[in-house]
Amino acid sequence: MLDHLKLKQVGGLKIETIIRLSRFVMKNNYFSNNSQFYHQVRGGAMGSPLTLTVANCYMFFYEKQIVKQISNSGGLYFRYIDDIFLTINWPARHLFNQIDRWNHFDENIKLSEKIGSAADFLDLHMENRDGVLFTTVYQKPSYEPYYLPLNSIHPL
Repeated sequence: MLDHLKLKQVGGLKIETIIRLSRFVMKNNYFSNNSQFYHQVRGGAMGSPLTLTVANCYMFFYEKQIVKQISNSGGLYFRYIDDIFLTINWPARHLFNQIDRWNHFDENIKLSEKIGSAADFLDLHMENRDGVLFTTVYQKPSYEPYYLPLNSIHPL
């Protein structure tokens, strides 16, 4: 990954210092559950800005070969955090085989598939109806809208 960096410093910090600090944070994740403390030895803390950045950097390199393969076959590939959407004109069996192959790139990353004429990606529902693309807003089943009541005492 460092081979792709042309920067020597960011905000006055040397890249080596940023890497050392990042390693320190990633290796020193602790949490408690039922008054018991644990040291997280694999992965990163959920919701941590550093974990998100490291995961996105890792996925950039993880998916490079996949994106190239999809693009070379005339397909589209989109990823946002841990949601991936791709569309490609491959036989289903070939796609299943490729996903299985991609899942062997790293034992900690597992891709799953949903193949059909309709798909949900982020807040979008897409549907292919006889070659015409229809879209609507998608809300996850766990979606619960919370709004402040109009008569709340919060200033507008």
